[in-house]
Amino acid sequence: MLDETSLAPPASAPRTLAGSDVYVFGVRTDSTSRPDVFVLGAGVCGLTSAICLAEAGLTVAVQAAEPPLDTTSVVAGALWGTHLVGADERVPGWAAQTRAVLTELGHPAGARVAAGLMAVKVPHDTPPEAAEGADLSEFEPCPPAGLPPGYVSGWRVTAPLVSMPVFLGYLRDRLAAAGGQVLAPRAFATLTEAVQHTDAPVLVNCPGAGARTLVPDPSVTPVRGQVVIVDNPGLDDFFVGNGADPDDLTYLFPHGDTVVLGGTQEHGNESREPDPATAARIIAACTAVEPRLAGATVRRHRVGLRPARPQVRLETETLDGRRVVHNYGHGGAGVSLSWGCALDVTKQVQAALS
Repeated sequence: MLDETSLAPPASAPRTLAGSDVYVFGVRTDSTSRPDVFVLGAGVCGLTSAICLAEAGLTVAVQAAEPPLDTTSVVAGALWGTHLVGADERVPGWAAQTRAVLTELGHPAGARVAAGLMAVKVPHDTPPEAAEGADLSEFEPCPPAGLPPGYVSGWRVTAPLVSMPVFLGYLRDRLAAAGGQVLAPRAFATLTEAVQHTDAPVLVNCPGAGARTLVPDPSVTPVRGQVVIVDNPGLDDFFVGNGADPDDLTYLFPHGDTVVLGGTQEHGNESREPDPATAARIIAACTAVEPRLAGATVRRHRVGLRPARPQVRLETETLDGRRVVHNYGHGGAGVSLSWGCALDVTKQVQAALS
C-alpha cells in the first residue's frame, strides 16, 4: 500500500536496470532496457513521480526539453502552500501528504520548517496565502507594530520552505539511486510524438506550462514569475506580502547564504527573459519590507512559467494504444503538491500496467 511514509529514502541498495549504463553528473546517458514507464518532464512533478515509480519497483526513464536545474521548478521560492491552484477536492490531501514528506526529508534535501510573516495591504479576515483546508489556528495574528510599512494586517506562521536548486539535485540523485534514468534533453512538438518515441507501455505526462502546446491543452495558462537571487544579509524568516491586486506580490525566502526575492504574477506572458525594470522594482519592494537587503549583492536573475489551470489534471487516458497518466496544471504549487500527486500517479500507473 502506498502512503506518505513510503516516500522516505529507501535503506536498501537500489535495484539497477539491466544493460550498460553511463552516468554524467547523475544523468544516465545509455541503457539497453526498455522502461516500464516513460516520464515526460524533469521538473519537481516529473522527478517526484519518477522516484515513486522507481521505488515501487518499476523501471523508469525521464526525458524533458530541459535538465532539472533549468526548469521552472528551480525558480520557485518555494514555500509550502496552495498558491494559484484551481478548486479541487483532491488538493488538501495532496498538500498534506507533501508537507509531511518535506518535513521528514529536511536539510539533506534542501528543506526546512521555517517561520515567517504573511501580510496584507488591505484588510483581510484570513491570510490570503493560507493553504486550502488549512487549520487557521496555526496562524498567529501579528501586532501592527510588527508589520512592515504599508501593511495593515499580518499573521505569523511556520511552513516547509525548500531551496529548489538543492532539492532538484537531491531528487535527481535519489532517482538515479533507485535505478531510474534521466535521458539527455529533447523537446517534443506533440504528445503523440513523445508516445511514438518510446516503447514504454505507460507514459507519465508532467510538462508544466508546456502542456498548453504539447497536449495541446488550451486551459493551461502560463503565469510568469521573475525573481532576484541576492546574498543573504542574515535573514532566517520568510515574508509574503499581498496588495489590493491579487497579482501584487512581494516575497522574500531565505535559503542559507542566499535570499529569493520576488515577485511577479503575469498571466499569459511567456517570456523567460529577465526584465531589468521588474528586477529593480522587486529589489525596492523587498528592501522596503526588510531594510537589511539594501545593497545586497545580486547573484542571478531567474524567470519561470507557472502552469495555471482551472483544475490540476491528474488522470489516465489512452493515446495511440498507450496509457498516458497526466500530471500537470499545478499553478504555483508544484512543489507543495508534488509528493501527494506522485503517489496518485504511481497508483494509476500500476493499475494501467496490470
